[in-house]
Amino acid sequence: MLSNTNHQLDTEQSLCPFKMVTGFPCPGCGITKSIVYCYEGNFAKSSSFHVLGPFVVVFCIFLLVLLPYEISTEKEYFNGILYNRKLAYGFAFFLITYHLIRIVLFIQNNSWESILKQSIWN
Repeated sequence: MLSNTNHQLDTEQSLCPFKMVTGFPCPGCGITKSIVYCYEGNFAKSSSFHVLGPFVVVFCIFLLVLLPYEISTEKEYFNGILYNRKLAYGFAFFLITYHLIRIVLFIQNNSWESILKQSIWN
């Protein structure tokens, strides 16, 4: 395992424009850090930054395998699933709910001064 306990990512400021302006995380904040920790094999730390990080890695690997197979067979296998309206609404509902929970926990764990410090208005 390549994981390091004093990882620089833990303390780096996010480059998210929404977080820079408001001090609050956007729905995608932490996904890059989550993916990096997932690649290192630290799944607990990965999920602590964003719960969808490991799923993004698995989905990308799946697409890297599927795309050449679809090209070679000239068939489209998962269009019915990937372009499903119910699945899209379900994912949007999950992401909104997850983000609202993250915002509530973020406010509980940070003072207003620390939230302002994370923005450009410090």
